[in-house]
Amino acid sequence: MKKLFRFIASLFRWLWVAIGFVRQLLLNVLFIAVIVGIYWAITADSPLPTGDTTAKKAVQAEPAPHALLLNINGPIVEQRRRIDPIDTLSRNALGQPIETENVLFDIVDTIRHAATDDKINGLVLSLGDMPSTSLTKLRYIAKAIDEFKQSGKAVVAIGGMYSQSQYYLASYADEILMSPDGMVMLQGYGSYNLYWKDLLDKLDVSTHVFRVGTYKSFVEPYTRTDMSPQAREANQAWLDQLWNAYVSDVAKNRGIKAAMFSPSADTLITSLEAFGGDFASLSKHIGIVDELMTRQEIRRYLADKFGSDGEDSFEYTSYYDYLPKIQSRFAIPGDNNIAVVVASGPIMDGVQRPGTVGGDTTAAMLRDARLDDSVKAVVLRVDSPGGSAFASEIIRNEVDALREAGKPVVVSMSSVAASGGYWISASADRIVAQPTTITGSIGIFSLFTTFENTLEDIGVHTDGVGTTPFSGVGVTRALPEDVSQIMQLGIEHGYHRFISLVSTHRNLSLEETDKVAQGRVWTGSDALKFGLVDQLGDFDDAVIQAAELAGLENYQLDWMQKPLTPFEQFMTEMLGQTASVFGQAMQANLPTFASQLLASPQLQSVTMLEQFNDPQGRYLFCLNCQYQ
Repeated sequence: MKKLFRFIASLFRWLWVAIGFVRQLLLNVLFIAVIVGIYWAITADSPLPTGDTTAKKAVQAEPAPHALLLNINGPIVEQRRRIDPIDTLSRNALGQPIETENVLFDIVDTIRHAATDDKINGLVLSLGDMPSTSLTKLRYIAKAIDEFKQSGKAVVAIGGMYSQSQYYLASYADEILMSPDGMVMLQGYGSYNLYWKDLLDKLDVSTHVFRVGTYKSFVEPYTRTDMSPQAREANQAWLDQLWNAYVSDVAKNRGIKAAMFSPSADTLITSLEAFGGDFASLSKHIGIVDELMTRQEIRRYLADKFGSDGEDSFEYTSYYDYLPKIQSRFAIPGDNNIAVVVASGPIMDGVQRPGTVGGDTTAAMLRDARLDDSVKAVVLRVDSPGGSAFASEIIRNEVDALREAGKPVVVSMSSVAASGGYWISASADRIVAQPTTITGSIGIFSLFTTFENTLEDIGVHTDGVGTTPFSGVGVTRALPEDVSQIMQLGIEHGYHRFISLVSTHRNLSLEETDKVAQGRVWTGSDALKFGLVDQLGDFDDAVIQAAELAGLENYQLDWMQKPLTPFEQFMTEMLGQTASVFGQAMQANLPTFASQLLASPQLQSVTMLEQFNDPQGRYLFCLNCQYQ
């Protein structure tokens, strides 16, 4: 009888899963069908009026020289995510709009192509919709802008307000134009977290922490009410280095003293008082911007510089119109290829979508590169603060297998390659990092909470019997002391493995490795001094290294992650717009503070642990590597 009941229960569970799958499938198909109908209705070719030869000639006319308008809208990423339509609407209903994602390499390739395009006579930076971006990514784009300027074509930045990231790129322009009512907002860099200990204490929640690393601060929001002195010291050090790099770059570009970009509060107040509180006039006076112009004046100025469109504006092609016209990064590879595998986002176990580093997903791409005879070397592009220890090792094993197969592996570190991001990098043939890359954080931890006291407070108790010390271990029972000791031993073993593999592959002693480990975060510049990376450089330098190690003079890049198809790209953009409207309607009913809190990086970073799925609960993750 029990077997019958179990069978019936299993059958109902299976039916429920099947019904859920079919429901979501039908919703997705219906939604896609509606969007496709809208798409064809919008893009269907309408015939020209009979006998209208003038219109036909206009279509066939050779385009006049014009400027490339770099109007980036949305975050800059290493790899574009694939977005589920229903997920998109759900996220926006919760106040989490899906923005257009811009691939870093697409931006750089587009600017480089425009530099050699005879029909492009200049570059206009209109970055008002570009969100905060890491300095490392900005520097790579800035390199392309410098190359564009070397072609002899003018670069002009325009804007009403300039955020810190927007101004960094604008500083590479020949001229910076700003609204008379605008301002340049340079806030510096900071790393702030929410701390939950008092709340957990009030709720009688028990927090169990297992870690190795004096500076491994991920657990601090659960165990402290403020940042520890060790974390404060380490974070201040790398934040200062990044800010100094930022200020040094923009000061050099503008030809003014670096101190002008980091005034004290008293100095800024005194300067503003002299200009009656006018930020824009002060900015022009000290040379942060060149001219103050209204939008109408800017359009006329650009029309004189790049050519008029005859309608009160200048001749230009938008970045989003120009990008599809240039040669794709995903050209058909040849016989001598350098495979590029992108590992961007938190490291999770199993198969994951782009935007998260799946252990199985990334390992499979590395394996494909190993088994492909046309691939002679691999560049592993890492932009990750880490995550699952188990998944990190799965990926690193494939790096080892590539090297054993005689295919060199070069790691190109982007903004962040820390903790698990460093673990997957450690055994590569060479590691190339930018000076402003955030790396290191060599440490490991495990953390979970139990609610036995909370339950007792409301009159709920847990009791029973089991066959081993681990029987019944869970969130409703106090963690036995012997189980705690066992878990701590496992974490200590994980730390020893971490520093051992770094010691072996980086030719450092265990003592030397331990000194630079302990969970401490370093910039790429510091990592070079300590032997954690081989050289400072960007993605281009990493590709050159891979070619040299493989003995290649002529080669092509084989991007192992397939690009979005035109239809998928359309769906991404259309869904972003559709869902944005839906999401705005939902957000209108949310208090401003609530919507800001939901979107805050502090809340997202602290709650990220809930998304992790390491089978042993062991994590290599750097919380404070995210800065803004």
